[in-house]
Amino acid sequence: MVIAFHKPYGVLCQFTPDQPGQRTLADFGFPAGVYPVGRLDMDSEGLLLLSDEAGFNHRLLHPSAAHGRAYWAQVEGLADEQALQRLRSGGIEIQNYRTLPCGARLLQPEPQVAERNPPVRFRKLIPTSWIELRLTEGKNRQVRRMTAAVGYPTLRLIRAAIGRFELGQLGQGEWKKLEAAQIEMLWRD
Repeated sequence: MVIAFHKPYGVLCQFTPDQPGQRTLADFGFPAGVYPVGRLDMDSEGLLLLSDEAGFNHRLLHPSAAHGRAYWAQVEGLADEQALQRLRSGGIEIQNYRTLPCGARLLQPEPQVAERNPPVRFRKLIPTSWIELRLTEGKNRQVRRMTAAVGYPTLRLIRAAIGRFELGQLGQGEWKKLEAAQIEMLWRD
């Protein structure tokens, strides 16, 4: 079984809290025996997969598989082509690691996403823009570190797709079991 879940902001990607009062995956009524495939930080949102299939995590997320994952980053400032090209080219050093080349584009029009609770900070004199990054790697807080390295700190981060399977209209906190055709989309870039 493979489940697609729209992880809300502030939810820990595990079933037991690290601290009292933390929201975890246990709060969403998943079937017994599933585990998260990969992770999203507590302050990131979007598509998270859960599965009860042995080896699914390794087959999908191991670097040798090079499956694409798309992220939408709302960044501080109006991202320019020079920054996008730096992201595309790779070689950005984050924590003694150089990033691989990736897809990077400005999202225009901006994606229609639900408001976040709590809302993203708002600065009257500093505009924001949305960037889509398509990566085949997944280091800890990589997207946030990459956008900051090119001068555009991330304010909000949403994983929008894994392979060709998109988050779509799945609302925050909602989940669904995937059909065979939807699972097949995970393996395609």
